[in-house]
Amino acid sequence: MLDNTFAHDCDSGTVAEAVQRDGYAVIKDVLNESDLDRLRRDLTPSVESTEFGDEDFWGHRTKRFGALIAKSKVAQQMLIHPAVLAVCDQILLPWAASYWTNYSGVMYLAPGETAQTLHRDTNLWPFANPSPPLTLATMWAVSDFTSENGGTLLVPGSHLWDDDRKPTRDEVVATEMPAGSVLLYTGNVIHAGGANRTNNSRFGVALHYVLGWLRQEETQLLTVDREQALELPEQVRKLMGYSMGASGLGMVDHLDPHHHLTGVREDRPVALSTPELDINEAKMNRLRVVGTANHGRTRIEIEPDAQPGANNE
Repeated sequence: MLDNTFAHDCDSGTVAEAVQRDGYAVIKDVLNESDLDRLRRDLTPSVESTEFGDEDFWGHRTKRFGALIAKSKVAQQMLIHPAVLAVCDQILLPWAASYWTNYSGVMYLAPGETAQTLHRDTNLWPFANPSPPLTLATMWAVSDFTSENGGTLLVPGSHLWDDDRKPTRDEVVATEMPAGSVLLYTGNVIHAGGANRTNNSRFGVALHYVLGWLRQEETQLLTVDREQALELPEQVRKLMGYSMGASGLGMVDHLDPHHHLTGVREDRPVALSTPELDINEAKMNRLRVVGTANHGRTRIEIEPDAQPGANNE
């Protein structure tokens, strides 16, 4: 079972410190039962209509789908939950002037699913490890997560490892948390979906955040049309990408994309930044490339008897 589990009203600085040190943290009871019921009602039709995967990495007994901002108002509120964004600010803003939504999706593990191959989410971009935290991922428990039903596998501290170091079986730990809780972890932590050895499905919602100068894994701007975008809370729109990544980064026809979306135009040129972006840009770290190496994606297989909670008889 993971350490670094905090109450929903815990200070965000304490949570962020755990994430920086160990690569992850769990905040319990962030969603109440009413929120969970509404979330399940929003997403169950898509769960029922989605087919199981057909390849090993994505799972043969796992249902996956994305574009949750268009599918659930509860997911929209989860995306901008203050407890999560406060940690995002502390983890991501040292490395960028802003951050965006990287991915939104459901991971629904049915009984009989095997453990996913261990990997890092940051393999999407050509950075060797250890690297800055290019993403902060959240996995929300819509059902209870246990070591037996596929609770997310993590290797604490692996965000500090280089690409050649592989975990031993006793370094892989399963996430256990009640429904309504959220797991936060940086994208360079080695992790995977666990094996579901129970008779019930494990229901998780993933909402990931990425540095504002990197391309998003999921093209958020195409998950809703213009009319739908205008109906979203402004904070959600801006996290989707209707905002500047930094001063001058991401403009549309020399306009802030949010101004372009909402039709705000002026007779004179408008600064392609905001005071907040300017402050963040002045404070952020600058990367220096000191070398390169040819290295593919991290995919780490562990034998079935090495999975936490496995029956080794």
